[in-house]
Amino acid sequence: MRGVPYALAAAALFGASTPLAKLLVGQMPPILLAGLLYLGSGIGLAILWVVRSRLLGRSHEAPLRAADVPWLAGAILSGGVVGPVLLMIGLSLTPGSTSSLLLNMEAVFTAALAWLAFRENYDARIVLGMVVIVLGGVVLSWGGKLELQGWLGPLAIMGACLAWGVDNNLTRKVSGGDPVQIAGLKGGIAGVMSLTIALAIGSRFPGPLTIMQAGAVGFFGYGLSLACFVLSLRHLGTARTGAYFSTAPFIGTVLSVVILKEPVTLPLLAAAVLMGVGVWLHLTERHVHDHTHDEALHTHRHDHDDHHGHEHQTDVGEDATHVHEHRHVAIRHSHPHYPDLHHEHTH
Repeated sequence: MRGVPYALAAAALFGASTPLAKLLVGQMPPILLAGLLYLGSGIGLAILWVVRSRLLGRSHEAPLRAADVPWLAGAILSGGVVGPVLLMIGLSLTPGSTSSLLLNMEAVFTAALAWLAFRENYDARIVLGMVVIVLGGVVLSWGGKLELQGWLGPLAIMGACLAWGVDNNLTRKVSGGDPVQIAGLKGGIAGVMSLTIALAIGSRFPGPLTIMQAGAVGFFGYGLSLACFVLSLRHLGTARTGAYFSTAPFIGTVLSVVILKEPVTLPLLAAAVLMGVGVWLHLTERHVHDHTHDEALHTHRHDHDDHHGHEHQTDVGEDATHVHEHRHVAIRHSHPHYPDLHHEHTH
């Protein structure tokens, strides 16, 4: 269950950034704001990585390996470049109410790719939980009508959601690595790309104070949120992490009520019930059966448990969390589990 708090923390941090970003959106174009938010996350996490390395040592988490580069590059390209560009095109051609509704497709695409393309385990309970959570998002974002000014805008928004779904699934492949390093690279590169596009179309930077405010929101709402998201991917798999993260708009709306004094609405209450039911369905999942672990060699942060009974060349305490390359012997056993790093078997 350790992945659940990470997923909900990621959703809370990202959801909290929405009302804060609303306070900044009138001071600069959206794509420039996106660039500053991403860059703030990248720079902030780079500083955090240096400070953490000095205090805890560089072996606190497994560094990225050469084999991780294609997966991470694909995630950055799809989620940090293709997704934002398609979103900007879609927002320019689609009314706001319709755009908000369509953005719920990210969770759908994330789960569909995880289940169908990457063969992640699912059952009727998990599918129902995902459907109910997404339905809560639809209720929350429903503007009362569906406006279309052509199909290009909605298709572009759905393309952005698909790109982020690809991003989430590719990031899952490197989730055994350092989450701060992964999130920092994604934020930094996406920030540079977005700022380049913004400046190319004539955007101008706001004042220094506004830039720092955007960077701070980006560090917490995008950087730390993404680091928590990566940790949840490591423990829960992509679809389940995506389901929990889909509660972010609800959290953002609740905070808008508190911070911006927006009214409590019937859709907000209905979304609370639906998302609560969906989260409960996921929290109470119990997936257990006989399964086989093939022999494997990899590196990630771990404790000594049923899956890590290996010996060490150096003295490591039995209860110490540590990082090194280790080999898993083939075993067959039965216990409750999620589709984490060690449970990617077929069913």
